[in-house]
Amino acid sequence: MSSPDFIVHDPEDSVGVAVVETIEAGRTLTGWVMEADATITLLAKDAIPLGHKIALRNLGTDETVLKYGQDIGRTVAAVEQGRHVHVHNLKTKRW
Repeated sequence: MSSPDFIVHDPEDSVGVAVVETIEAGRTLTGWVMEADATITLLAKDAIPLGHKIALRNLGTDETVLKYGQDIGRTVAAVEQGRHVHVHNLKTKRW
């Protein structure tokens, strides 16, 4: 496998984390699912900055988001697979 564009820790995760600086919309990305030692591909529909999250599947509004096998919050808007997941569409459940 060539170097991944994003990583996923758990096969149940709903987001992956960008590990390269050059993710631009329209690019086909390769991700590494660490726990399963598997690769996945998806099309980036937004630019994704290094360290930011990308939706691995379509997410509905008010859906729990899993990263590293952990609940990191809920969506406040629907997010399509391949889109940037960040503060504009993801909020903590604490507040």
